[in-house]
Amino acid sequence: MSEETRQTPPTVTGASDVTDPAVLPNPALDRMRAGDVALGMLVRLGRSGDIARIARSTGHDFIFIDMQHAIFSLETVAHIAQAALGCGVTPIVRVPSVDDPNLGALLDAGVTGIVVPEVNTADDARKAVARCRFAPIGNRSVSSLYPMFDFRAVPTAQSNRALNAGTLVVAMIETVEGLENIEAIASVDGIDVLHMGCSDLLADMGLPGAFGHPQIVAAIERLISVARAHGRFAGLGGDRDIERQARFIREGVQFLTTQSDIAFLMAEATRRTRVLRGARPSS
Repeated sequence: MSEETRQTPPTVTGASDVTDPAVLPNPALDRMRAGDVALGMLVRLGRSGDIARIARSTGHDFIFIDMQHAIFSLETVAHIAQAALGCGVTPIVRVPSVDDPNLGALLDAGVTGIVVPEVNTADDARKAVARCRFAPIGNRSVSSLYPMFDFRAVPTAQSNRALNAGTLVVAMIETVEGLENIEAIASVDGIDVLHMGCSDLLADMGLPGAFGHPQIVAAIERLISVARAHGRFAGLGGDRDIERQARFIREGVQFLTTQSDIAFLMAEATRRTRVLRGARPSS
């Protein structure tokens, strides 16, 4: 997105002074729209806004807060999301399912991206869009005084339009059924990213953990092709092999989770203790 078209929330108070924020800044979305790859840190361990700043300092564009596989309170996610907004990282949450009753509250609290697991059909995709977007695209409930606008009063028509444009909706393709229906899923208006969940798809294929297997490689290549044909972004998760990640970025993946905060900590802590255990006192 060019500097001419990127707009920021107003910096003055008072509804009468607010200009129309046509597009709410979303670092991950802006990066992809510019043709680049958005890199995200999967968050399962971090429980404060510090993790957003760490993600930013390590070159990530978004945090992928995993409420499907880790225990977070709503208040914790809200605090992390607001820290992310403040330091220029997109706060994205993977909800347990599209029927999560807290999905709307998460969006109201500052989350600007929702990852929906197990999108198997076009109907699943339409339901995800309905939950995440305001009318006329969806049926998200309207609130006011959003943290994305620093709690300023923004006319509803303007805030709804800005939030619709600046919120990422990510559909996870992680079953054989979802892969079979990927064309129909990609055709649903309001879906931004088709995200391959390699771990679950491999399990559903009867190939658990077989990252790099020809069947999963073919599935990822198909997802990239379908996403490109339908004007969506291609996403990749689960496979943490850095060479394969780089390969798929070169082939067209633009939304990628690099690794989890736990794995980053484990890798460096293990490397350092191994080095120090191997040290010997000088004679």
